[in-house]
Amino acid sequence: MSVVGFDLGFQNCHVAIARAGGIETVANEFSDRCTPAVVSFGTKNRTIGVAAKNQLVTNASNTVSSFKKLHGRAFNDPFIQKEKNNLAYELVQTNNGGVGLRVMYMEEPHVFSVEQITAMLLTKLKETAEMNLKKPVTDCVISVPSFFTDAERRSVLDSAQIVGLNCLKLMNDMTAVALNYGIYKQDLPAPEEKPKIVVFADMGHSSFQISACAFNKGKLKVLGTAFDPYMGGRNFDEKLVEHFCAEFKTKYKLDVKSKIRALLRLSQECEKLKKLMSSNSTDLPLNIECFMNDLDVSGRMNRSDFEALCADLLQRIDAPLHSLMEQIQLRVEDISSVEIIGGATRIPAVKERIARFFGKDVSTTLIADEAVARGCALQCAILSPAFKVREFSVTDVVPYPISLKWSTEADEAEGIHEVFSRNHAAPFSKVLTFYRKNPFQLEAFYSDPAAIPYPEAKIGQFVVQNISQSKDGEKAKVKVKVRVNTHGIFSVSTASVVEKMEVDEVEEQAADSGLEGKNQGSVDAMEEDKPGQQDHPEAGTQPQVQTDEKPSPPPPESTGEEHRMADNEKVEKKSDKPPEAKKPKMKVKNIEVPIEANFVWQLGKDLLNMYIENEGKMILQDKLEKERNDAKNAVEEYVYEYRDKLSGPYGRFISEEDLGSFSEILTETENWLYEDGEDQSRQVYVDKLQELKKLGNPVVERYREAEERPKAFEELGRRLQHYTKIIEEYKNQSADYLHITATDMEKVEKCVRETMEWMNNAMNLQAKQHLDQNPVVYVRDIKAQLSALDGSCHRIVTQPKPKVDSPKSDKPVNGMNHNDDLKDEKNKSVPTSQQNGKCQPTDKETIDMDFD
Repeated sequence: MSVVGFDLGFQNCHVAIARAGGIETVANEFSDRCTPAVVSFGTKNRTIGVAAKNQLVTNASNTVSSFKKLHGRAFNDPFIQKEKNNLAYELVQTNNGGVGLRVMYMEEPHVFSVEQITAMLLTKLKETAEMNLKKPVTDCVISVPSFFTDAERRSVLDSAQIVGLNCLKLMNDMTAVALNYGIYKQDLPAPEEKPKIVVFADMGHSSFQISACAFNKGKLKVLGTAFDPYMGGRNFDEKLVEHFCAEFKTKYKLDVKSKIRALLRLSQECEKLKKLMSSNSTDLPLNIECFMNDLDVSGRMNRSDFEALCADLLQRIDAPLHSLMEQIQLRVEDISSVEIIGGATRIPAVKERIARFFGKDVSTTLIADEAVARGCALQCAILSPAFKVREFSVTDVVPYPISLKWSTEADEAEGIHEVFSRNHAAPFSKVLTFYRKNPFQLEAFYSDPAAIPYPEAKIGQFVVQNISQSKDGEKAKVKVKVRVNTHGIFSVSTASVVEKMEVDEVEEQAADSGLEGKNQGSVDAMEEDKPGQQDHPEAGTQPQVQTDEKPSPPPPESTGEEHRMADNEKVEKKSDKPPEAKKPKMKVKNIEVPIEANFVWQLGKDLLNMYIENEGKMILQDKLEKERNDAKNAVEEYVYEYRDKLSGPYGRFISEEDLGSFSEILTETENWLYEDGEDQSRQVYVDKLQELKKLGNPVVERYREAEERPKAFEELGRRLQHYTKIIEEYKNQSADYLHITATDMEKVEKCVRETMEWMNNAMNLQAKQHLDQNPVVYVRDIKAQLSALDGSCHRIVTQPKPKVDSPKSDKPVNGMNHNDDLKDEKNKSVPTSQQNGKCQPTDKETIDMDFD
C-alpha cells in the first residue's frame, strides 16, 4: 500500500513518500526534488514538469502555468477576468460556464478544463512516486491552501479522481506544516499541561498564509488561520518587471509588454535577480542578450532599492498577523516560537517584518520548500494501515462560518441558523431535527461573504425527499446530519425520519438487548463529537429545527416526553410515579431518506467519466511518443557511437573496403535522421537500427572475440595443467589418488590428451586468421570444451576415498599414523569411547578421522 503526500504548489510541486526509514522527499527523472507546475502541449505529445518549463518562452501560447487558482471558478469570475490578462495562453468559457484553457495539441485546437490540467500534473507526480517506490500509487494526501472554499476543494478532488488517485484527505497547507513540526518534537507538554503555542507563516509564490497551533504530547489543535490569498513572491517579481519595463522604455525605446516572449524572459530574469538580492546587499546586474529587436539590455538593482520599491507589499504582511491574533485572543508573549516556510520568506524584509510583529526571531528549522509535502505524507501514513505511526491527533478548523437556511411552510417563519462558526473544529458533524409534513430544501452558504476570496457565498442546495406526515396527522420528525468532512468540505450527509412504534411485552423481551444495542450504535453515529441539544421554538408551534449541540429546556406544550425519546434515541424510561394504567411500550425507529445535493460547483458524472477517458488516451499517446523518440534516439546514438569506434578500437576488425562502405551508410543514415527521417513511426526506426546492426554486429563480435578469446584459452590451459598434474601424481603412487581405478584414470588421461590437441590446433588456426576476418574458433567453443573436460574428469578425480573401520581397542585413541587425516590438531588428545568397533567422540567436540 502506497503512502504518498503531494504538495500541489502554485509554481512548484513536491512529492514525499513514507518508507521504513521515515519520510523522504523524492526526486524526479532530472534528479530534482522540485517539479514545476507547468504543462506544455506539442504536435505529438504533452510534456510536464521540468521539460515543460523549458518551453515557457519558446512555446508560450501552448504552455500552461499558474493555473492553481483557476479551480472551482466560473469564467465570468472577476478574479479570472483579471488573471487572464497576465497569462500567455488563452482562457475561454466552457459549456458548463467554467474556465477552459485553449491550446494546440496534436496539431488541433483543444480546450482543457483546469481539472484536466491539474490531473495531468498529478499524473507526472504519481509517476515520480511510482518510480521511487517501485510499485503502483493509489492512496495519497494532497495539500490545498487553507483559504480554499468548498467549490475549489471539490475541483481538486475531481482532478485526483481523473488520474485514479484515492485522496484520503485534502490537507490544509499550514496544518500539514504543523504536523511535520509537531510529530517529531519530544519536548511537548503533557496533555493536562498548558499547550505550547507555535505560529507558522508561509509566503509562497502567490499567497501568504499564517496559522497558530497548540501542541501537547501526541496532539495538535489549530487555533486559527489568516491569509492574504493575493500576495506572494510573484507580486515582488511583478514590481521588478514593472521597474525594468519603464527603464527599458526610457533607455532603449522598447515596449516590453508588446511582445509576450520578451515579457516572459524579463519575468524569469527578475525572479533570478530577486533570489540573488536575498543573499547579497550590493548592486546586482540584470543582463539579457538579444532581448528585443536584436538589442541587448542591462540594468541594476540592490536590496535597499528593491525594498523601497515593494514597501506597499511589505505593509500588507501586517493585516493577516493582526487578524490571527484577534482570532486566537492571545498576546504575542504567549507565542513560543514562529516558524516560517515558503520561497518568498527568504526575502530579508519579509522575515524582518514578521519578526518585528511578534517581537522574536523567526525560526527556520523546517525545510522551507518541502515541509508541506512531508506533512501530507505523514498524514497519509497515519491514515494508512500499512504503517505504524506514533499516536498523534490532528484537529483542524473551519476557515469561514457556514450557515444553513431551510424552506418554510405557510405557518412558519423563515429559518436560518449558523451551523459552523469560524475556527470551529473540523472534521465535525452535527444533527439537526426538523418537523415536516413534506419534502423540504436546505441551502448552505458562507455567513460572511466579504471574508471569502470567492464571489459566490452559496455552497449548495440539499433537498430532503420522501417526507410525509405521521399516521396521527402530526409533522414527521426528521433528523438531518450536517458535516464538514476530512477534506474541509460541507455536506448534508444523511437524513432519517424518526418513527415511534408500539411493542408488546413479549416482543420487547425477545428483542430488548439487540434493539437497544442497535439504537445505541445509531446514537453514537449521529451524535459524534460530543453533541448536546439546542431548541429554536417558534411562537405557538413545534420548533422548526433542533441542533444537537447544547442542553436547553424542553419545548412548550405536551411534547416533552416525545422529545426526550427522540433526542436520546432509547426506549422510553418508566416514570418515577406509580402508573394509573398500563401504557403500551414504545420503540423508536430511524428510516433513512434520500437527499438530492446540488452544489454550486461540481463536475457532472458524465463529464468526469469523459475526462477520465481522455486522460487515459493522452497517457497512452505520451507513452507511444516516448517509445518513438527512444527508437529514434537509439538510431542516432548507434550512428555516432559506431562511427567513433570505427576510428578507434573497431578499426582493426574491419577491412578497408567494408570500412569505406559502412562509413558512407552511417553518414547517409545521419542525414536521413535530420531530413526525411525526422518524423517517422517507431517501427521505421526499429527497422533502420536492425539494418545497421546487420552490418555492424560482425565487427563488434570480432572485437569482443579478440578481447575474450585469450582469457578463455588461458582458463582452459590452467584446467588441463591441473588434470595433467593429477595424472602424474597417480603414476607416482600418490596416496591421495590410489583409490582411483586404472580404467578411470585412463579415461582422464585420454580426455586431457584430446582436449589439448584440440586447443593447440585451434590456437594455430586462429593465429593464421586476420583480425578483419571472422574467427576460426569462438569463445563459446572454448567454454564448451572446458565444460566437457570438467564433466569427464572432475567426477573421477574427486571421488571420495573408501572409509576403513578402526580396530577394536579398550584404550582411547590418542594419536594417528602418518596416513591419518586429522582436521584439527588440538583434537588429537580428545578422549573417545568405543562403540560398535568405531571411534566415538565425546559430546563436546566431533573428531573426523580416516583410517587406511
